[in-house]
Amino acid sequence: MHRRHDLDTLRIAAFALLILYHAGMAYVAGWDFHLKSAYTFEWLQWPMIALNRWRMPLLFAISGIALGLSLPEHGRLRHTLRRCWRLQLPLLFGIVAVVSLQAYCEALDKGDVAPGLAHFLWRYWQFRPWPDAHFTGAAYGFTWNHLWYLAYLLPYTVLAVVLASLLRPLRPLLPPGLLGDRLLCVVLLVLPVAWLSWALLVLMPRWPPSHALLDDVYVHAESLPLFLGGFLAARWQRGWELLVRGRRLTLALAVLGLCLELGIRALSRLPQAGEVDAWVQALPWAQTERVGRALYTWCMLLALFGWARVLLDRPWRGLGYCREAVFSWYILHQTVLIVLLYLLRPWQLGPWLEPALLVAGTLAGCLLIHELLIRRTRWLRPLFGLRADPLSSGAQ
Repeated sequence: MHRRHDLDTLRIAAFALLILYHAGMAYVAGWDFHLKSAYTFEWLQWPMIALNRWRMPLLFAISGIALGLSLPEHGRLRHTLRRCWRLQLPLLFGIVAVVSLQAYCEALDKGDVAPGLAHFLWRYWQFRPWPDAHFTGAAYGFTWNHLWYLAYLLPYTVLAVVLASLLRPLRPLLPPGLLGDRLLCVVLLVLPVAWLSWALLVLMPRWPPSHALLDDVYVHAESLPLFLGGFLAARWQRGWELLVRGRRLTLALAVLGLCLELGIRALSRLPQAGEVDAWVQALPWAQTERVGRALYTWCMLLALFGWARVLLDRPWRGLGYCREAVFSWYILHQTVLIVLLYLLRPWQLGPWLEPALLVAGTLAGCLLIHELLIRRTRWLRPLFGLRADPLSSGAQ
């Protein structure tokens, strides 16, 4: 099967942006994070919002597409078990050996523990709640922090394969080309935006994102349909052709949605916002802002897939290396970032040098750990999502 270089490149770019996003979380004013810098900036909220809306939806959609492209007609149980193991093993190892360092730095910063990594890890590895602690995961006794994405992929993968197997007998009964291209485009634009708008307006206020898996109703309402949609559309050639043909329209609609959301947010922060007429204040500004957010999220995803199909569906130098390294970098990056930030903060290097060193140090740390340790150690490779045999990793 033809290798989808556009999807590989999109996935690599999404994880690279994730490093910048998590670095930005340490410096954006008004947003909570595991560890904050002494230098924070309110203006960072705007680019962070623009990136936040589609970064994780893109990864869930790509994961669904990857599963749909790789799922065989026969041997699905073995394929699913193998795929789930490649997710579960890095998740468990990450909780125990990688994310635990983030928890230690956060606990030190909040004064929940005395200095001493060995003592903290001994207590952390007992997986018992910390009643008097306030770091992330203290109430549960452990945390997966940024690795929540892997925890969610596990049930999503099983559900997608089960549904595909149950519905396989019905596939020949579906008439091809049931809807015309124009009507199909309208349906693919309107229904997802309506669903995301409903989730934002109804579900998110009652169940804000927790990333705790079992009670994360809004995140599941957003992420699971994107994963399943990507899974179902993976081999749908007509759908990919429509994405390419409509890429300019979807990009324009994405810009419109972003302008709606950010514009309404900016208006609400004006000093004169509380002095306007009552009938203006009574307009559905909050609801419109949510609909703009939904429009931006969905249309940006469609635009990214459409433009990537045109511009990125070709190999480039280093693609194979990056495709292999991206999983281990994902597992490592936030821990490297938080440990570096904890070490850099006492130096008071200033609002430009500190973040520059933080980003450069995070990239260098991930590169060195992956290249010198993980990539070259056979027993470590599966713990970071890589195949044990280095010779087979290039064909993932």
